[in-house]
Amino acid sequence: MSDRLEELRRRHASAEAGGGEERRARQHKEGKLSARERINLLLDEGTFEETDKLVRHRSRAFGMEDQVVDGDGFITGYGLIHGRPVYVFAQDFTVFGGSLSETNAKKIVKIMDLALKTGAPVIGLNDSGGARIQEGVLSLAGYADIFLRNTLSSGVIPQISAIMGPCAGGAVYSPALTDFTFMVDGTSYMFITGPDVIKTVTHEDVTKEALGGANTHNSVSGVAHFLAHDDAECLRMIRELMSYLPPNNRDDVPRQASTDPVDREDPALDSIVPSASNLPYDIKDVIHRVADHGEFFEVQEHWARNIVIGMARMDGRTVGIVANQPAFLAGCLDIDSSVKGARFVRFCDAFNIPILTFEDVPGFLPGTAQEFGGIIRHGAKLLYAYAEATVPKITIVTRKAYGGAYCVMGSKHLRTDVNLAWPTAEIAVMGPEGAVNIVYRREIAAARTPEEQDAVRRSKTEEFRERFANPFVAAEHGFLDDVIEPRQTRPRIIRALRLLETKVDTNPRKKHGNIPL
Repeated sequence: MSDRLEELRRRHASAEAGGGEERRARQHKEGKLSARERINLLLDEGTFEETDKLVRHRSRAFGMEDQVVDGDGFITGYGLIHGRPVYVFAQDFTVFGGSLSETNAKKIVKIMDLALKTGAPVIGLNDSGGARIQEGVLSLAGYADIFLRNTLSSGVIPQISAIMGPCAGGAVYSPALTDFTFMVDGTSYMFITGPDVIKTVTHEDVTKEALGGANTHNSVSGVAHFLAHDDAECLRMIRELMSYLPPNNRDDVPRQASTDPVDREDPALDSIVPSASNLPYDIKDVIHRVADHGEFFEVQEHWARNIVIGMARMDGRTVGIVANQPAFLAGCLDIDSSVKGARFVRFCDAFNIPILTFEDVPGFLPGTAQEFGGIIRHGAKLLYAYAEATVPKITIVTRKAYGGAYCVMGSKHLRTDVNLAWPTAEIAVMGPEGAVNIVYRREIAAARTPEEQDAVRRSKTEEFRERFANPFVAAEHGFLDDVIEPRQTRPRIIRALRLLETKVDTNPRKKHGNIPL
């Protein structure tokens, strides 16, 4: 018995040592934590239960039989975050560069299957050189097995990916299939083909950082959702995100005790929208003034900044917020913002998170680049997502709501439950200036001088604004439930959310719809 205990202890120590102290020191020198250090920071202290710690690879080619490490470079298991179960895997770059093998892929598949059965989130901490070349198709099969679980788990349990080192080739598709991707500035990167291959094939000269670094994927491609400055901040951000999410699609969103009064009015909202409709303001100021304690956890902050998405709490309950941002591109919808908004709306709908929309949108961004890039198809994604969503939906029109963009942004016609507007709202087919040039073009042309034409245009613009560019016409038709004083926004939203807690809505029976991908 003592011999067996000694062997057990030796194997556990071997697994915990990973690639050894020298390689861990190299990780630290590069500004990266070790795989076990990352897990310890991510989970509640002392809650991690490791699985498959003694797994070994079975490769016997290329001298691999002489290179065996217990655990095979991946750490898998489960623990708690804020007292709630999660499953986690971490790639250990000190062992074979964190490469994926047949055996450690099975370790990941095992915890993903358990997570799906038990209804708990999965968090992957990626730091890997890719598929283990010595194993050939066996390592590729491991990736495909993981991709299948990512797909089957989508919309059932939250899936989080943290890129904390290299992630290249086929390895990038598992993070791409998950709900949220975190990256660390300066130490992480993602790409399908690296700089050397690109230079050989297309003769483009690009660095790893410019091609697939954290800043690139957070601000240019939109592949990543969060940017952290080091490993510790990345793990803290994941913990914060998890505080907003339910464990699965059957559970309600978490609720926290809130000391922020539910009937709190904010007089500053009455003057937050500029008197001139062509002047910008920051919609985040509205969000912070309405949310519990002013807290807003923004998602994809650096990409498609003409739309704002993220999590907040109202009355202690998680809500997903989608808001046009007048401070960028006047809040117009374009290809990137449509995709950004649509994916977030669908995530919220999948996990029972009410959707709160702040609308100030002058329309879709015009131009050949948008039309040739498929703004019709991509804009339809946002329309589809709102129409399909069955969770509680509340929309506040703060200012502009013009044309098709009015319809798209959570209008009453897309089964939104409560639609409110501020007195500053302008709801019409198009802005007064553009409408007058079309509707009154004959009257303008009949004026004899340019000065008289300008006078007619100004007069008709003011007349149009009074008659149509206000919230009262829409309210008269029941497309708005009420026009409210801006200071009343928070209490009105909370009362609506309480009313909608028991909401039940369904879609027609079908296998799935055909979203315009």
